[in-house]
Amino acid sequence: MKLEQVGFNRYRLPRQGKMRVSGLVYASPALLEHVRGDNSLQQLAHAAQLPGVVEPVLGMPDIHEGFGLPIGGVMAVSEEGVISAGAVGMDINCGVRLLRTELSADSFDRPLLRKLMTEVEALVPTGVGKKGLHRGITARIFEEVVYQGATAVVKAGFGCPEDIERIEENGCLPGADLAEVSREAIKRGSEQLGTLGGGNHFIELQRVDKVFDPEVAERFGLFEGQLTVMIHTGSRGFGHQICTDYSKGHIPAAPRYGIELPSKGLACAPIDSAEGRSYYAAMACAVNYAFANRQIITADIRQAFVQVLGLRLEDIGLQVVYDVAHNIAKWEEHGGRRLLVHRKGATRALPPGHPANPPVYRGTGHPALVPGSMGTASYVLVGTDLAAESFFSVNHGAGRTLSRSAAERSITKEEFEASMGEILYNTRNFRDVVDEAPQAYKDIEEVVDTLVEIGLTRKIARMMPMAVIKGKD
Repeated sequence: MKLEQVGFNRYRLPRQGKMRVSGLVYASPALLEHVRGDNSLQQLAHAAQLPGVVEPVLGMPDIHEGFGLPIGGVMAVSEEGVISAGAVGMDINCGVRLLRTELSADSFDRPLLRKLMTEVEALVPTGVGKKGLHRGITARIFEEVVYQGATAVVKAGFGCPEDIERIEENGCLPGADLAEVSREAIKRGSEQLGTLGGGNHFIELQRVDKVFDPEVAERFGLFEGQLTVMIHTGSRGFGHQICTDYSKGHIPAAPRYGIELPSKGLACAPIDSAEGRSYYAAMACAVNYAFANRQIITADIRQAFVQVLGLRLEDIGLQVVYDVAHNIAKWEEHGGRRLLVHRKGATRALPPGHPANPPVYRGTGHPALVPGSMGTASYVLVGTDLAAESFFSVNHGAGRTLSRSAAERSITKEEFEASMGEILYNTRNFRDVVDEAPQAYKDIEEVVDTLVEIGLTRKIARMMPMAVIKGKD
């Protein structure tokens, strides 16, 4: 696929073949080789063939090949268009939450960090297939969770109402209907609330390394030298099963509506069809589940800090800075049109003054949270008015350069340990996490700067990892 440079760090994927619209890829010259190194451009071209797609389909600087739409892809669709499970992703509402403390990171030496990690792991199960420790409660309120999201678990004692004000969509996407979810998905979901999972999911203890905008950082409650905690997880087996069910189900549905599928990964149905409405309702259940999952984990992390430090929670802090979704399809207003925006491995970033911001961040724009790899920096950004060209979307992370299997084959123990330096991690066997090594990812600084340099985002703060908790696949 050929790209045409149309501006600084901007490249157009021209219409060709059956594409209805063109694509737009954000990349620095250094990132271009990664963009051309897999099938992500072909996947963008496939998305551009779907009915109702709006100009342009987008590739973020962290773009890489995925299932259906590439990870780091954004696709907006008109009301007459289609909805695609593969354009949302397997881990529905995989997302990131940032917690801020009132504590100095310098007061946490390695033994204390290790003690905190151990206590957090005792309360938050990690790894693929693990079951939650609050099943007596979460099984009872499961139906409330899928309809009310984070609010349901706050009502059950996991956190406080102030947390909800700092979650995208206030922690609940309207339109959920549990009747559209399979029994298998419900079984998996009822057991896994309050769990981290494996893969790229993590809990990270961080130090605010640099503040770029002191005024906005202060509004976000961030300061240099501060200890922060970042949570990255999603809807677990619940969302994965929903995506699997509907990706399969929409393959035979598409021809009934005269839709020619460019790939099985982009199986879809008209938004207003029975199949399309069913998927949206099921997806909203998983979105709300993921918000609730991160809320429960937040409550467990707070408990771990209180137990280890022997301080009151009021003195520790651990307030929510923000919680953003990465894999989601939402109705939004863009250019005076109502569009269904699919973001897969992409984050919404609204500018100051945008009416869709939560009230607490109306004047600043809400925080956009961009984690790096387990050994590199994470960023707090805000969007600008210029981000309207990307449907107010930005990258969600660094983006992989090596597949998991390639990372396991090629990265040695010595290379992994050198890349981690003094950062603590929760396994003695490096092979449990080597597929998440910094060498498997793009340079987070290059990825973040790609959009900063063209004015779509502004840096607010940078955090560096001190200790990382991950689950085994």
